[in-house]
Amino acid sequence: MNGATVSRPADATDHGHSQAPLPPGDAPLPRRPARTGWRRRRRWVGLTLIAALIPATISYVQALTYPGNASLAVRTVEWVRDHGGAPVVNLAENLYYRLHAPADAPPDPNALPIGTVDTGGTARPVTVAPIAPIVTPALSGEGAWTRAAAIPGNAASVLTTFIRPDPAHASVVAGIARFDQRTVSTRLIPGTREPSGLGWPEAGQVPAVSRPNLLATFNSGFKMKDANGGFSVDGRTPVPLRNGAASVVINTSGVVHIGAWGRDVGPTLDVVAVRQNLDVIIDHGQVVPGLDVNGGGQWGSASNQLQYTWRSGLGVTANNDLVYVGGAGLTLSTLAAALSQAGVVTGMELDIHNQMVDMFTYDHTAHLPDHLVGAPLLPTMPGPVDRYLQADQRDFFALTAR
Repeated sequence: MNGATVSRPADATDHGHSQAPLPPGDAPLPRRPARTGWRRRRRWVGLTLIAALIPATISYVQALTYPGNASLAVRTVEWVRDHGGAPVVNLAENLYYRLHAPADAPPDPNALPIGTVDTGGTARPVTVAPIAPIVTPALSGEGAWTRAAAIPGNAASVLTTFIRPDPAHASVVAGIARFDQRTVSTRLIPGTREPSGLGWPEAGQVPAVSRPNLLATFNSGFKMKDANGGFSVDGRTPVPLRNGAASVVINTSGVVHIGAWGRDVGPTLDVVAVRQNLDVIIDHGQVVPGLDVNGGGQWGSASNQLQYTWRSGLGVTANNDLVYVGGAGLTLSTLAAALSQAGVVTGMELDIHNQMVDMFTYDHTAHLPDHLVGAPLLPTMPGPVDRYLQADQRDFFALTAR
């Protein structure tokens, strides 16, 4: 009619004829499926996840901001370990370190220690026999002792050298430091986290009163929960001592004895500090059998003994000189071999892995006590040179001249 289009109701039908279009703006809104229930469930799931993550986030932030030196990587890995991730971390470490064997080639010259210090003519002459190299051809200076630290006017000094204890992997270098215990005194210093958190008088660093005579510092053992042993200093024993554990025992004179607790060493009246870590690896001058098997977990988690990684160890010689060994690319067996080559008759493993193995000497001929700068035993040791001169999370040893 007059060309106009008449619309019908939306629900009308025309028996097969198409429905006439609606005028613009009058089209019905599309019907949406009812999803209110799913949205509500999804919202609750999200809120639950957020609520579950809040404690973990707070815990992680606390780990990142906890007092004492430790890198972001170390803080993160240790946080994962402490929150149920230890099996995953151990598996990853076993796979990585076992698959990255060191090269059977000469080491990078930049990885070798160099130089000696001026002792001012007061240090005792070097009478320790050089260590015979077992990898041929020998490198210049390999096995020869040099002075790495001394105090003018004092007879005490630190002797250092390097060796290659693994003939199958000639690039592996172990640094060695040797101390005449007649001239040095050793002290065990708790960290801000190990063995038991804050509250120790040294606050995780070498006390200022000890720095004028400081010769060396080096790392201690595993974290206490992994060390299978105890810790005791000045009458405080936050972690009980274990019979049979490899033990660094320090007496009132600052002299170190090493052995199995309850067999070689024990709670005599003159003991002021004990640091235990796993079981001994050098016993009566012999490498303990089974280091490559680690039966019963005597030396840590399964298969860790086969990892080519940073390792450290401590031992005493037949005349009770103290010997520290540290280096990268070592297995437990090659660490023991290095200790044995260095003349150790009783020895034990200390800490392992990157950023856990650090040993520093201090040159008093070039720096005042309040401006000491640590020189690493090996140039490749990763720690900051002022480690242990500032608060550190891990316990460590400090050696001073008598």
